[in-house]
Amino acid sequence: MDKKPIIALMYDFDKTLITNNMQNFGFIPSLGISEEEFWSKVGEFTVENEMDGLLSYMYFMLKYAGLKDIKITREEFVKLGSGIEFFPGVVDGWFERVNEYAKSHGALVEHYVISSGLQEIIEGSPVYKYFTKTFACEYAYDVNGVAIWPKTVVNFTTKTQYLFRINKGQLSVRDDEALNSYMAKEDRRIPFENMIYIGDGFTDVPCMKLCKMNGGHSIAVYDKSMDTAKKLMKEERIDFMVKADYSENSELEATVKAIIDKIIIEDKLIKMHKRGNVKKLQTTKNKMYQRF
Repeated sequence: MDKKPIIALMYDFDKTLITNNMQNFGFIPSLGISEEEFWSKVGEFTVENEMDGLLSYMYFMLKYAGLKDIKITREEFVKLGSGIEFFPGVVDGWFERVNEYAKSHGALVEHYVISSGLQEIIEGSPVYKYFTKTFACEYAYDVNGVAIWPKTVVNFTTKTQYLFRINKGQLSVRDDEALNSYMAKEDRRIPFENMIYIGDGFTDVPCMKLCKMNGGHSIAVYDKSMDTAKKLMKEERIDFMVKADYSENSELEATVKAIIDKIIIEDKLIKMHKRGNVKKLQTTKNKMYQRF
């Protein structure tokens, strides 16, 4: 009996599933400063120090919290996840509908997040339970549970490694040896052809392009402005651009379901082709045996 194809639906988080940067919903307001001031300081610090922008924002989160005498524990970060705002439909059945659609057509869907936001906040969100694995920036904590140092940083170029982790089924971020070891294409758990990447902007380009180049499918979602999505489409970095609306019967849902249909059909054709070759091989062997 043929195994059901596994489809990986991979998402950016900020401005893809949620309407803004996750820090803007609870953390920055607690500092008593504006979003503009916070991100402006992060940008200036990044340029002045030739620094990775994600390390900059993680540094400033700790710095400003210290100035305000706010204790930054993992538990407090996780709590912030309950206050983030999602695009329409995300928390209203998106994951259940996609899963059920794939299942009813003979496939399985796994959902993944690859984000430059904070793992802790994602964990506190109401949709965390739907993800097979989430890859995001994360802090290390001292014996008192207080954040002291970035443990993991996921920037726009390092995001691509997680596509290979999903591809090979090697999801532990500490196991680089398994990730970099040779694995034949047919032994990889989720082929690139079975991948769908959904993101909102230029920080997603490496993942979008990698996915698309290897036979997968890339979707750019937009909220109010279509400019970035149009540019990505023009440059052939994505396959589709749709509004960030995950509601039932939305264009995004129709697009994802159509891709799922395509993946299932192609999987069936590949298996039929393989069975056909096996039959041809067996027929050839039988003819050879008849000579003796």
